[in-house]
Amino acid sequence: MTQDLPNRVFVVTGASGNLGRAVANALAKAGAIRILLDRSPTPDHGADADRTLAVGGLDLTDPDAMRPALDQAVQRFGRIDGLVATVGAYADGTPVHEQGWADWSRMIAANLQTTVAACQAVIPYLLAHGGRIVTVGARGGVAGSAGAAAYAAAKAGVMRLTESLSEELKDKGVTVNGVLPSIMDTPQNRVAMPRADASRWVAPEDVATVILFLLSDAARSVTGALIPVYGRT
Repeated sequence: MTQDLPNRVFVVTGASGNLGRAVANALAKAGAIRILLDRSPTPDHGADADRTLAVGGLDLTDPDAMRPALDQAVQRFGRIDGLVATVGAYADGTPVHEQGWADWSRMIAANLQTTVAACQAVIPYLLAHGGRIVTVGARGGVAGSAGAAAYAAAKAGVMRLTESLSEELKDKGVTVNGVLPSIMDTPQNRVAMPRADASRWVAPEDVATVILFLLSDAARSVTGALIPVYGRT
């Protein structure tokens, strides 16, 4: 096991998702302690149960729903050192003038509201000693595309949130950065795009590698960055 983050305590929201699992696995290999939060009943904690608190069935759009798990984590492990907010969802195909507000609400809730809620829940635990926050934007939030306005707007919101939080917290010892993946190589994307060349996509494990750098001491002077992870797309 590498020891890049020995005994650091990190919260991962969306821990049962493709990227969440990749981040959780990378943290375990780096020697970190993991707080895995998800809406699914049983987030996968792998074989490292003694150094993992996995809590499922949570409303990840509500910071109050996460705080009991965070309190439990502090009681068990003594502190929290950072957050990786991986929750997200994608939808496209509908022109704006034909799209109901329910579709917008779903994209905003899944991408932006979950990130805001996770930050609101975790930041109070970081203010005493500093820490790291990593958000997940998207290439699709850098520029809009036809049929994906709601997703693009929600991910752009995550990016502006990241920049704003970095300004709010930079004098408090907390860095805030984001990664911007393009299409990730997931089972769901392979089903949705069977004719695409998946070899050009980004593996979740590669995104997790960038996230671990941002959590590490090597990135202590990096804040407010939005890092493209585009692969060959």
